[in-house]
Amino acid sequence: MKNRYFFLIDVNNCYVSCERVFNPKLSNRPVIVLSNNDGCVVARSPEAKALKIKMGVPIFEIREIVEKNKVVVLSSNYAMYAEMSRRFHNILREITSESECESYSIDESFIEVTAYVKNYNLTQFAHFILQRILMWLGLPCCIGIGRTKTESKIANHIAKTNKDFQGVCNLVEMDEIKKTEFYSTIEVGECRNGQNGTGVAGDLLHSYRALFT
Repeated sequence: MKNRYFFLIDVNNCYVSCERVFNPKLSNRPVIVLSNNDGCVVARSPEAKALKIKMGVPIFEIREIVEKNKVVVLSSNYAMYAEMSRRFHNILREITSESECESYSIDESFIEVTAYVKNYNLTQFAHFILQRILMWLGLPCCIGIGRTKTESKIANHIAKTNKDFQGVCNLVEMDEIKKTEFYSTIEVGECRNGQNGTGVAGDLLHSYRALFT
């Protein structure tokens, strides 16, 4: 059986990033987006995360933090997010193909890149895609590269939490010792698959540690 290779690309802080495209004044400011009834936090900018504002927290519980730090509070604009998602997935299909892309959520897509290995360096190809999305949509993204979808999901998490990777983590080319070092730093509960939070990637981490750590 031949090796298969996958990208998992997702938009960083999707709702906040979409808002910043249309309102650049929000850049570098703490921003949160609330659920459709303005009840709970559903998206946070990196600056808001630095204030330890958690996902799902009711807005009334963080009023003091919001006021003290001048956090920008926005209502959800799902029509805008859906349109940006449509453009995001369309660009990915234009760069690769319809059959190679699997839209996983509003801001995530798996791309099978097995056919590109012969002619492309996968890390360079991933950076090309990131640059294209940023140039055409203004959305910052990260890409994880793996031999399975689950491994690419873990790689994506590493890319998002380690700035040294500059948005792309390629576990295919990483040696086993280095993998073990990174895997040991990830909390199992941090690495979730999709909107429903199922822990398939977390289960893989648990199994990997049992074998190699």
